[in-house]
Amino acid sequence: MSKLLHLWNICLSDKSIIRLRDESVSLQGVRKIVSNDESFLLGLACAEMAENVRLVAKSISRISKRCHDPNLQCFDLWFDEFANSGHDSHGWVLSSKDMEARNKKMDRYVTITATLHKEMEELSGIENSMRKCFQCKEYESSIKEQKIIDLQQKLFWQRQEVKYLKERSLWNKSFDMVVSMLVRSIFTILGRTKRVFGIGHGYPPPLPRSLSASAAVYPTENPDACNFVSGPLKSSKPEENKKDLAVRFFESNSKLLRPPSSTLGAAGLALHYANLIIVMEKMVKSPQLVGVDARDDLYSMLPSSIRSTLRARLKGVGFSASDPVLAGEWRTALGRIFSWLSPLAHNMIKWQSERSFEQRNLLPKTNVLLLQTLFFANKEKTEAAITELLVGLNYIWRFEREMTAKALFECSNFNGLLNLQSAS
Repeated sequence: MSKLLHLWNICLSDKSIIRLRDESVSLQGVRKIVSNDESFLLGLACAEMAENVRLVAKSISRISKRCHDPNLQCFDLWFDEFANSGHDSHGWVLSSKDMEARNKKMDRYVTITATLHKEMEELSGIENSMRKCFQCKEYESSIKEQKIIDLQQKLFWQRQEVKYLKERSLWNKSFDMVVSMLVRSIFTILGRTKRVFGIGHGYPPPLPRSLSASAAVYPTENPDACNFVSGPLKSSKPEENKKDLAVRFFESNSKLLRPPSSTLGAAGLALHYANLIIVMEKMVKSPQLVGVDARDDLYSMLPSSIRSTLRARLKGVGFSASDPVLAGEWRTALGRIFSWLSPLAHNMIKWQSERSFEQRNLLPKTNVLLLQTLFFANKEKTEAAITELLVGLNYIWRFEREMTAKALFECSNFNGLLNLQSAS
């Protein structure tokens, strides 16, 4: 339920879709090293959202097998039919108004059920304290008796609280009732996803939401209309829609998420390069604090392809780095590169951390999509940018060391001069 609420309220909200259209696919870094094709980028966004829906549907399918209703038991079959053809055999897709009401109800269930588990843990702790108190022989009989009375009273009220929460939470609800809510929600979410991205948008019926902030994105409130006020996120021809629907929806989207061979994702370097960029970003901010060991550690992080390119770039470079104008120009140049490259690196770390083993059952705290990370970034272009950063960082680092050494030398000479004057 929490994941369904997240999909509807966060990923598919008016605000998120507008941000995706106006900001995410327009990020300078995305355009430079991922793709300049807006249709391709929106396709990646659609594919990732479809994959998130598929994973939630997989969980619902497992629960649905315990239902008595045969239609709910066959949820996976009906869901595939709806995904591939848009045919809603049981009318499970909800209207916008009904979906909002259903979400409020599910949100209450999620909150109360979470509170129930917390109170049940508290109840278990009181029961353990009670058992220990009965077994304990350290207290005097009067003190022990009073302690037991206090615990019994506390236990009574805690059990009442747990009983009350069980009645209001999912605890006492049947599988059919709960799965029915989940099924209707995920059908509506999938329908909205397809509508937003213009996939077969004459079929199923429109899923209207408030147009106050998104009149240029979503369908009209007319339930018989199949056109958009200003078009969906992706425009497509009728014959393309028919061709798309002939292919299995989730399979076709899963293929889109497989990174091309020219990308960092295919090379397995996206996360490594993200960490490398973040390390360099910190070094550029305080180059005077970067020691030789830290510099060696950075070099050890470089793959052979970047090392060879870096050696070629630094070949013939003099040992002196004392030009403050050139150092300033390098700082400006590095700042420009980091301004578009750094967001993708940080997004990569966020995206990966939210999908780690420890976090996989928790809701993501951000709404970062793969297209906003280094996963689909062109390997050659990214390595060229990293090499440029390394060359610039090398000069700034040497400049800072020379300036520091010069200042120390002048300071020691000045102190020596003072000593001579005082001695004379």
